[in-house]
Amino acid sequence: MSEDRISITITDGVADVRMTRTDKRNALDNAMFMALAEAGERLKNEPGVRVAVLSGAGASFCAGLDLGSMTQLAGGGERPAEGNPGEMKEGRITHLGQQVAWVWQEVPVPVIAAVHGHALGGGIQLALGADIRIVHPDTQMSVREVFWGLVPDMTGTFFLSQLVGADVAKELVFTARIFDGREAKALGLATKLSDNPFDDAMLLAREIAGRSPDAVRAAKQLMNGLYHQGAAEQFAAERAGIGSLIGRHNQKESVMSYFEKRSPNFADPS
Repeated sequence: MSEDRISITITDGVADVRMTRTDKRNALDNAMFMALAEAGERLKNEPGVRVAVLSGAGASFCAGLDLGSMTQLAGGGERPAEGNPGEMKEGRITHLGQQVAWVWQEVPVPVIAAVHGHALGGGIQLALGADIRIVHPDTQMSVREVFWGLVPDMTGTFFLSQLVGADVAKELVFTARIFDGREAKALGLATKLSDNPFDDAMLLAREIAGRSPDAVRAAKQLMNGLYHQGAAEQFAAERAGIGSLIGRHNQKESVMSYFEKRSPNFADPS
């Protein structure tokens, strides 16, 4: 696991999993994708862990896909093989980009996301992969992909469908607008608001860690059995959807018009 991307500290049964790419607001590059997936895999079998808290060091939880990666996508989708978020592994229902969010559901203990600063695009999808989200009221959040000419493909469509109504999910995805933690709580995307999300997440984690670990694990497994029906099919649909968009004119135009500070010139779909 890349130590310049993720740190893990385990104390009294609580795993403090922290993104540490502070100079980029914990944006997702290939190394971050790998590090997050590896962190989740480690916690699946880590002795003594009863709860995990997922957070971002520095100014933000996660600002979404690294802008360098975004320009690579606009160039036609070519990315280095190592850590490529589109990579599939045998036996998985996810590609790597989806796995960094889904792995927290596969971890057998509760995972609490402490969210502050920014949770945009891949960042909000990462937070949605946790079991519980404690969010600062001023956090800037967005299901941002349509802004870049893409669709959510990191399990976001699946988790949105679990948390909000169809009309709310569609409005957030179609507009790609930015909203704050207060609205996230009102919509049902934030479990709780806190002026100190990390401290309150750790407090809740310690409370859960004091319960029977067998019962807590069994409860998560039972509830996930209800909520995860149809996940594999939806993840495949996400991959197909984004695959039909990457590198096409309108996707390139979404990115390039932003960087060139001009209005986009979109073509009608053929």
